[in-house]
Amino acid sequence: MSQFPIKKRHISNSPIVLGCMGFGGERGTDHYSQDDIYKMEIAIDAALSSGITMFDHADIYRNGKAEKVFGEVLKANPSLRNKIVIQSKCGIRFPDDLGPKRYDFSKEYIIQSVDNILQRLTIDSIDVLLLHRPDPLIEPEEVAEAFEWLKSSGKVQHFGVSNMNKSQMELMNAYLEDPLIVNQLEMSLRKLDWVNEGISVNQQIGLNNYFADGLLEYSKLIDVQIQAWGSLANGIYSGRGQANVSKTEKNTIQLVNKLAEEKNTSPEAIVIGWLMRHPVKVQPVIGTTNPERIQKCADGVQQSKLMTREEWYELYVTSRGDELP
Repeated sequence: MSQFPIKKRHISNSPIVLGCMGFGGERGTDHYSQDDIYKMEIAIDAALSSGITMFDHADIYRNGKAEKVFGEVLKANPSLRNKIVIQSKCGIRFPDDLGPKRYDFSKEYIIQSVDNILQRLTIDSIDVLLLHRPDPLIEPEEVAEAFEWLKSSGKVQHFGVSNMNKSQMELMNAYLEDPLIVNQLEMSLRKLDWVNEGISVNQQIGLNNYFADGLLEYSKLIDVQIQAWGSLANGIYSGRGQANVSKTEKNTIQLVNKLAEEKNTSPEAIVIGWLMRHPVKVQPVIGTTNPERIQKCADGVQQSKLMTREEWYELYVTSRGDELP
């Protein structure tokens, strides 16, 4: 079995990433409480006890409060920093006096964003910085200058992107001194357009299909780590409830639970294991804030190794609701 690209590069041994988008208290306020800090601390403990040592942030999560509560935990436990890998994202700007919601990959904004990220996290550097979704106005030369400055200053060790296709990544890599190492995409048992890049044109209409140009093959070829956000499919197959779900989704829920029972594991581990079974070595980003659910996801690593080709395809076909294309 091949290694995770991020492990090959000696950046992280964590096959799963804990996404921190849900932490930091209520949306729309600048306030967070001691209880919010405690929830973050408990989640970190649950992750570490499950072998999850990589944590994913973004400067916009809870308007920066997700990073702030994480920073509070780090400040109270300084030795923790050397045990974990921290990743954050920047490039999305919310509406303000200057303009509407937009993307900003300018050199000045990237550098300013990283300084703010480090301040909120109470640390001197982050391990990985991702550009948060594509910016139509990207100037790759300017991004390259920002990345070079951030690396030479010791503020960021490695760089990647999110939601970019093959052509966008090729363009950026043509200007970068160090190639991109991560691409974070929406991938799950519910979102299947990545599985078979030969799906019909009709099925692709209306989709932001990153995969139509051979992104997965390209990523494997150049050792880019594919990370999957939305990997638990919003919990629809692992306990969210069956109200307002389709017949196909009900059938998939039943199959996931059947496999979980047969294998003495959790539905979460089956859903995560299915993603990780793919040869591109997907690294799921789990967004749950529930410590128990974090621990349940951890067995997905083992389930990916145990899942047969037939089981993988049974989940694929059932979740599609039809035959293979």
